[in-house]
Amino acid sequence: MKRSGDSEGEKRRKRRRLLQELGDQKIPFLGPSDRGFQHLWDSSYSGLVLRKSCSLPAELHSRVQAALLTLRRKGCLLKDLVRVRDRDVFTAVSRALLGEPGHTYRYLDTRLFAIPWHSEDAELKGQNCCDPDLRDACKALWELNTFLCTDVSQLKEGDRFSQCVKAEGEAKLVEEGETESKHSEDSKNSEGGDSESRQSEEGDTESKHSEEWDIESKHSDEGCSGSKQEGGWETEEGESSQVKPSESSFAGVSEHSEGKCLGWTMEAFSETKPEPVGLEAQEKPVAQLKHSLSDYHIQDKEELAGGLGCSQPSPPQVCTGPVKFNVTLLNYMDPAQMSHLKEEPYYGMGKMAVGWHHDENLITHSPVAVYNYSCHDDKGECSEGSSVEKSCWRIGLKVAWDIHTPGLMLPLESGDCYYMRDDLNSTHQHCVLAGDTARFSSTHRVAECSKGTLTYIQSRCQEALSNLHTDPETGSHSLVTLQPTALQHCEEIHNEVEFEWLRQYWFQGQRYARFCSWWTRPMEQLEKDWKLMETMTMLFLATVEEEGQAEEGRREMAETLLSALTDRHQQRQTWRDRCHSSLAQTLPPEEAPVDRPFWGVDDPGMPLPFDLADIISRVESLLWRM
Repeated sequence: MKRSGDSEGEKRRKRRRLLQELGDQKIPFLGPSDRGFQHLWDSSYSGLVLRKSCSLPAELHSRVQAALLTLRRKGCLLKDLVRVRDRDVFTAVSRALLGEPGHTYRYLDTRLFAIPWHSEDAELKGQNCCDPDLRDACKALWELNTFLCTDVSQLKEGDRFSQCVKAEGEAKLVEEGETESKHSEDSKNSEGGDSESRQSEEGDTESKHSEEWDIESKHSDEGCSGSKQEGGWETEEGESSQVKPSESSFAGVSEHSEGKCLGWTMEAFSETKPEPVGLEAQEKPVAQLKHSLSDYHIQDKEELAGGLGCSQPSPPQVCTGPVKFNVTLLNYMDPAQMSHLKEEPYYGMGKMAVGWHHDENLITHSPVAVYNYSCHDDKGECSEGSSVEKSCWRIGLKVAWDIHTPGLMLPLESGDCYYMRDDLNSTHQHCVLAGDTARFSSTHRVAECSKGTLTYIQSRCQEALSNLHTDPETGSHSLVTLQPTALQHCEEIHNEVEFEWLRQYWFQGQRYARFCSWWTRPMEQLEKDWKLMETMTMLFLATVEEEGQAEEGRREMAETLLSALTDRHQQRQTWRDRCHSSLAQTLPPEEAPVDRPFWGVDDPGMPLPFDLADIISRVESLLWRM
């Protein structure tokens, strides 16, 4: 999804205005030990639900955590080479996509191809596309997905916090605890690091462009945290909706910056709280907000993803009925392996593993469910003392485009889940604050995949190839119709197959074939179909260059062909540059991008050359002579 220069400029101007209003101040935020935390949660973050680890089955924890460790041990979790503002960068987070067979997830010009979770569906029975250990790991994550689908669907209005002994104790702390200062200096002792040395080649690009993180994440889905100047108060469409102080539910909160929160009344919540503005009034302006810097994030859209995700339909689908998560984006990050992590710039919440973002490319108003697993190492040793807010992983939430409503910070223990329901993901943003140990997250979502499944692209191929006739005796080819609209449709499908599927798949090297052979045959068939579309373009060109046709119809066909060829030529050059970039060369052979399809000028098996410059010149000359 390209952004226009005017749109980018307008967003920068709006961001500057908001940052000027904020100045050097820190916005207040509340954690569980602060008075008023539960009230803030209920009134401004009502779509957030926390399910404590003790409320999930112990056997499910065991299987899921073993599965995550298996996927990491087998090397399935990898950093992605993504595209941000016409530059390639590595994500700081390692990830993998699991989901329904044939599903994909696209973000930051990168399409992830799902390793199928091995359910009991007949579609996968008898297929040995993965080794037994990987198959068992995928099945465990499918079991988690099934549990989360049921659990989220059964939530009632007003559910915020799962009930168990530990949860009740923490809820009591929320009501009775003393307000605790959370100056940003508190986070300076937390350990962690930023991107690896190979990321530094891009001049800290990740941190400059991460609003959402990453993989997603579109997802996405985790990466480096963003700077104050580049992150923050911006939506996907570049619109702002500042909430005036009078519209905020909170006229005063506990001070987190020792006198630096100059723009807010510093009153701790007491038993007699100011009467809050109702949720309807509070969230009315928020409901108009769009997504924030959605295709800039290089941090995973963990909680996604960047980007485009699966292509968006028109009109957008709306989630109704029982929840059915169709993919999960797995993320892994170890702060100890990062050179540095940046401080959260607006609230002083601590060091960020994933910057402020919305999860993207989801069915409208669909929930997101995230399973959190923290461990010391690949053996799965869990962290101790995770109840200490600074040492455990946390999520931060804020109302998008609002510098007046306090933020919310929620600690996560290993095994905890949190859900984002209703419109929370679209009206709010969230970030992930680093703990002291390595962390996995499994982020389950209802991805908008109307144009992102194998079934979809196979049907598109059939649409295009229906205009190709093959003589059963001679094997020669001809076009069924020369109607310009039909020819244009075929060429659009041709480009979609090549650039949204074939090159996306091979740009990620051999990673999929190494782990799972599910995609191997479908991609081989797509390449065969694409080669027939090359033949159709050759026939189209021959028709345009043939003398004796009606000039008006010929001109229209030539203009249609020129547009398709020009786009194809430019995109091929872009993909070649990406495959041979300095960053791509740092990858090991099994992960390095493959420039495919590619063929030489004298390849007898290809109907047209790879480089289309000469053909484009011929069509341009033809149009000039008309």
